[in-house]
Parts: sequence; C-alpha cells; structure tokens
Amino acid sequence: MKLFNQWRIVLLLCLALGLAPYSPEPHLLGKIRWISGGAVGMKASDWFDVVLHGFPFVLLIRLLILEIKKMGGTGPRGSQG
Repeated sequence: MKLFNQWRIVLLLCLALGLAPYSPEPHLLGKIRWISGGAVGMKASDWFDVVLHGFPFVLLIRLLILEIKKMGGTGPRGSQG
C-alpha cells in the first residue's frame, strides 16, 4: 500500500499507463471523448480500458487531496485561537 502513496510511482503510472499509447492521441483522452459523445457502441472492454487507464489519475487525485488535508492541519476544531 505504501507504493500508492509515493508521488514518483503515481506520476510514473500516470505518464506510462494513464497516457499510453501516446500516438495519435492518449488512449484515455480518446475514451473520455467517446464517453462525452454519448458512449455509443462502447463495449465492456472499452469500459475496462477507461478504468485501467484512469486508475493512475484517481491515485493522483487521492494523493493531492491527502496533501491538501495535511497542509491544512486538523481543520477548525484543531485551531486554538
């Protein structure tokens, strides 16, 4: 589990798995465009691709939220004014 809490690993996953293949456009971007267009003709394997290529970005968002919470301290209850 520590693996998914390391910025370097998560960023590497985003660049390698999240955006691959790069040409002619990142795979995830093409799937997002397909979904935003109504997802007409998408099969189960296409949805699996969205989950597979999108998972690193979910981890990245999770890390960002944890970092923001850490920077913010304990919140209003913990502040002693």
